[in-house]
Amino acid sequence: MSDDTAPWLIVGLGNPGAEYAGNRHNIGFMVLDLLAERMRGKFKAHKARAQVVEGRIGPPGPLNRRVVLAKPMSFMNLSGGPVTALRDFYKVPLERIVAVHDELDIDFPTLRVKLGGGDNGHNGLKSMTKSMGADYHRVRCGIGRPPGRMQVADFVLKDFSSTERKELDWFVDRSADAVECLLQEGLERAQSAYNS
Repeated sequence: MSDDTAPWLIVGLGNPGAEYAGNRHNIGFMVLDLLAERMRGKFKAHKARAQVVEGRIGPPGPLNRRVVLAKPMSFMNLSGGPVTALRDFYKVPLERIVAVHDELDIDFPTLRVKLGGGDNGHNGLKSMTKSMGADYHRVRCGIGRPPGRMQVADFVLKDFSSTERKELDWFVDRSADAVECLLQEGLERAQSAYNS
């Protein structure tokens, strides 16, 4: 049973540093920045090696949710450490953790919301699952596969293309909406509304 007073922990996966800010791998950070803006919150450094915003999402009343938005400041493949430290600090049950991340196996700009599952070779998820188990929610932001013979590592660490950038704001906005829907209305509702 989940503790109703516990906050939701929304984790945007990405790499810290200005040189990575526009990378496909950093779409999790982009979505969290928008959620923070919607909450009128500013990210602050947390001792768990993360930037966090504490606040609430949703209208006043029963759908209002206490949340902690978190951007781990370790690199992607070490995300599990900061996320586990935040989980312990805020006493968040695993089923109230949401990872927002880029997903190679889904075309850009397609979303999928799910609970649990494998990491699909995603180093951020691999690190989180190794630290905590796999039964957390994911908002998977499709970035598609690299073209031609381009290596996956090169592709995810490149900025979105000029064509993709035309839809990027819309996609980040929709991803943030999916997170809010998941928290307020539950997994099934979020899946039927956003899994395209």
